[in-house]
Amino acid sequence: MTLRKLAIVALGAATLTSCNEGNDSLDGAVLTTNWDSLSYSIGISVGNGLKGQKLNEVSPNVIAQGINDVLDSTALIGDEQANAIIGAFMDKQRNEQAAAAASVANGFLEENAKNPDVVVTGSGLQYIVIQEGTGEKPAATDKVKVHYHGTLVNGNVFDSSVDRGEPIEFPVNGVIPGWVEGLQLMSVGSKYKFFIPSELAYGERGAGQMIGPGETLIFEVELLGITKGE
Repeated sequence: MTLRKLAIVALGAATLTSCNEGNDSLDGAVLTTNWDSLSYSIGISVGNGLKGQKLNEVSPNVIAQGINDVLDSTALIGDEQANAIIGAFMDKQRNEQAAAAASVANGFLEENAKNPDVVVTGSGLQYIVIQEGTGEKPAATDKVKVHYHGTLVNGNVFDSSVDRGEPIEFPVNGVIPGWVEGLQLMSVGSKYKFFIPSELAYGERGAGQMIGPGETLIFEVELLGITKGE
């Protein structure tokens, strides 16, 4: 859940609570009515979201004050300024995460390139041939059927068709640049291990909850088949 979504949920929680004529205390809440239980549950959801984003230092009381001030039309700052503050914080957080990930990734890729089994292409893509197939190679306009297992440099698995037990089919030119390049190196029946730098993956924007800004991605990919494009 993003910071902006949390703010929206929190505002919804305040609106629900304002409809409740029962408990309205911030201390020692007693869940007397259904509105109390719903309001408290939304608070738990918001709190978990803040913890998940490591925003433990935010002040729940100041958040509550901001919500109340909006409802009372007495907010200390306007919506545009509030959005700018949130945006600046998110940009700073993303840049710091990207810089930290890039530092780790650069060291990893530098050491990995010293492995005699690793091939480094002109783009910076690194790969190891685990098994070389004998079939044809796909073009950018083809579709491929693959099994893959994706991890971060720290070993955390972020996606895996192998774990799901079901291969996936997609257009070669419909995925990240590192895959587009790497797949065209493979023959059907091959299994390669790709080390994809951030600039050939999701860059500073990251992807979802698992892939942060600046992350290098590691994939074991088995090319099962090709469907020729028109």
